[in-house]
Amino acid sequence: MTKDVEVGGHDYGVKDYQDPPPAPLIDMEELGQWSLYRAAIAEFIATLLFLYVTVLTVIGYKSQSAADQCGGVGILGIAWAFGGMIFVLVYCTAGISGGHINPAVTFGLLLARKVSLVRAVLYIVAQCLGAICGCGFVKAFQKSYYVQYGGGANELSDGYSTGTGVAAEIIGTFVLVYTVFSATDPKRNARDSHVPVLAPLPIGFAVFMVHLATIPVTGTGINPARSFGAAVIYGKDKAWDDQWIFWVGPFVGAAIAAIYHQFVLRAGAVKALGSFRSSSYN
Repeated sequence: MTKDVEVGGHDYGVKDYQDPPPAPLIDMEELGQWSLYRAAIAEFIATLLFLYVTVLTVIGYKSQSAADQCGGVGILGIAWAFGGMIFVLVYCTAGISGGHINPAVTFGLLLARKVSLVRAVLYIVAQCLGAICGCGFVKAFQKSYYVQYGGGANELSDGYSTGTGVAAEIIGTFVLVYTVFSATDPKRNARDSHVPVLAPLPIGFAVFMVHLATIPVTGTGINPARSFGAAVIYGKDKAWDDQWIFWVGPFVGAAIAAIYHQFVLRAGAVKALGSFRSSSYN
């Protein structure tokens, strides 16, 4: 059991906490556990609902604003739809699958040894399939508007370079994954137990804020499943030509967030070095 002690050696009565053990990289025993498949189903349904509501909001806004420039929910409303749905769905699924709903989040947690490779791969497949189905439902219900108004697909906006688009996705995903790590950190929960924090709330707000900043640049991906599902159903060349941006950017951003949180803020590298020195002296 470890304890958070303030600088100077003073213990202010902070609660003890214990980090969960790192997940094994490859755990084939998971494949025989129903809990893994239940979690994958939860990720599939959550991503399906996420894409259905958010893409429908995007298409509804574009169709309304085409007739009336002041009509529709606007960029602010779209950002609220994405952030609000993440808040709701993370709250609903956190106790079952962890509420990832995003391959970039899953990848970041894999790098931090929070999930096994087997679970991460299954989650990402479930998320992508859920995204495709969610966009498929939108096209089925809004067929006359779906293709006309872009199908909610992510594309690099005119006037922005590829480097700008990739940078926007890296930074946006960093904000999201960094928030995920901070909101679910057992050390933080123990230290700040007197401050109740509902983890899905800051995560949803992070998604909301990033959308406000990057919708004009890339339409805001920060979720490869969201971009992939929309591209599959929309099927136009531009969406596929830019697709790599919405995988490379989020995965790089997630990796940076995982390294920053685990090895800088949580001093993982220092702890590992200290453990190595202790063992060498013994």
